[in-house]
Amino acid sequence: MEETLLLLVLLGFLGLALAHIDGFGEQPLSKIDIHKTILALSNSASIKAHTSVLGVKGEDIQWVNVSLVSPNPSGDDWVGVFSPAKFNSSTCPPVNDPKEQTPYICTAPIKYMYANENNAQYTKTGNAILKFQLINQRADFSFALFSGSLSNPKLVAVSNFVTFSNPKAPLYPRLAQGKSWNEMTVTWTSGYDIIEAVPFVEWGPKGEAQIRSPAATLTFDRTSMCGSPARTVGWRDPGFIHTSFLKNLWPNSVYTYRMGHRVSNESYIWSKTYSFNSSPYPGQDSLQRVIIFGDMGKAERDGSNEYSSYQPGSLNTTDQLIKDLKNIDIVFHIGDLTYANGYISQWDQFTSQVEPIASTVPYMIASGNHERDWPNSGSFYDTMDSGGECGVLAETMFYVPAENRAKFWYSTDYGMFRFCIADSEHDWREGSEQYKFIEHCFASADRQKQPWLIFAAHRVLGYSSSSYYGLEGSFEEPMGRESLQKLWQKYKVDLGFYGHVHNYERSCPIYQNRCVNPEKSHYSGSLNGTIHVVVGGGGSHLSTFSQAPPNWSLYRDYDYGFVKLTAFNHSSLLFEYKKSNDGKVYDSFTITREYKDVLACVHDSCEATTLAT
Repeated sequence: MEETLLLLVLLGFLGLALAHIDGFGEQPLSKIDIHKTILALSNSASIKAHTSVLGVKGEDIQWVNVSLVSPNPSGDDWVGVFSPAKFNSSTCPPVNDPKEQTPYICTAPIKYMYANENNAQYTKTGNAILKFQLINQRADFSFALFSGSLSNPKLVAVSNFVTFSNPKAPLYPRLAQGKSWNEMTVTWTSGYDIIEAVPFVEWGPKGEAQIRSPAATLTFDRTSMCGSPARTVGWRDPGFIHTSFLKNLWPNSVYTYRMGHRVSNESYIWSKTYSFNSSPYPGQDSLQRVIIFGDMGKAERDGSNEYSSYQPGSLNTTDQLIKDLKNIDIVFHIGDLTYANGYISQWDQFTSQVEPIASTVPYMIASGNHERDWPNSGSFYDTMDSGGECGVLAETMFYVPAENRAKFWYSTDYGMFRFCIADSEHDWREGSEQYKFIEHCFASADRQKQPWLIFAAHRVLGYSSSSYYGLEGSFEEPMGRESLQKLWQKYKVDLGFYGHVHNYERSCPIYQNRCVNPEKSHYSGSLNGTIHVVVGGGGSHLSTFSQAPPNWSLYRDYDYGFVKLTAFNHSSLLFEYKKSNDGKVYDSFTITREYKDVLACVHDSCEATTLAT
């Protein structure tokens, strides 16, 4: 009996720890059983949006006041925002089973809020005013009042329609490094098909003549999704995703750009004007500043979608980066971007949230389980974490300089840095296609010009003392570092970064589970091993640690934050871990070394020599 009880406790704890890896809290929209909606319209209930046209001055984000009246108010009443505004059964795909009735509503709202949000007297008076923040998402909006809770929704009233003055406008630019150091890509979203309008970017050095570069256009439909909810209640038309390639840039120069569409009558639709600094030449000795984090997700500034209980740190991380943007050169978001989990509308909202960052500096991403994983879809893990997206959204909405974006591994150079970005949702073990890429990425780095060699992946292929990994006893993703650690050591990789575990942790320079350098904060000369960093506290629910920290764990923090790397020159690097709530530094170290220290022989990384003269 005692043995059975102990087993149950251990299994429960294992499940608890596993949940902490991805953070508690399901996608809020998945809590709505929209197919169960019952039509219960009431003449004495009403809901009204106090505006009809948004963006008349070119805004792509606006607040809308919504007033509602209910004759039978309840604490379970809620308001859903639907886009497109028309959401009855006429928009549902056909039902194959003749015995099955077509649901009244078959599309989830893009966001929702409880009627008593900031309206404490609602259940007594039946009156409330809600404030929603809407972004331009290529369609009109309506607001619907429901009673009966999220699990048994009864449609009580529907509002007037609201629309942006140009719902098709080019929006939410995302910069990314191209396949060469002097190329920048601009990706954006619009409602214009190439048949209707020709997309391009007008750009050039700030204050000088501008040129135009054409853009490629991609989209996808419901059949591209691998399963539900992406293929069913979570489906929403993604619009058109355009990417333009700005080439032959001068190093470290300020460029301005704007996205444009030439419509059929030869008139033009323009975005706002943005600017960016082009990348330094590989090896260039200049100040270079890099941000790295994972698992941020998105949140709602209006408090909708149960913001505080899903990704409570997301806005803080975003806002700290915006505040310090003048001191940032490039950003790496290493997986679990939106946590849309098959609710396609959330990708627009994420790109809107990060637009101030992604429109100004390259926003480089990695693939995580919530972007890619789906059974029988080619992902290394047979889970349903992507909600049926199976990588399509991440691969289309963002550009990465991969040879094949369905295989989300790539290298990119930024001045004195070489970044090797792995895809932990595909096989990385020795003998795999990705393993060969990783080794080539390390081996091809010219360490005299690019002394700072960085590895990154979503899952912890290095070291983590999270509760789940601690229970396993390996302190890593299963099979994580077995094949890779000899590559890290052979090619003297400086730092490995990981998300997936929602906290912060830094290891000593380590090789084969042993610290190989006694220093903790001021490294000089050869590191002798690789420093592994978990930086998955970008915004989603936090993950607990094992009780006793392993001897290789130098710093652990159960909080939201990100890492900033500053390369002052070829010999000096500053590492800082900053918390998202205040932007202050809570952990840091420096590396000071010369080129001969990179070349120096260390354990399992010595070049062959000969006695011949």
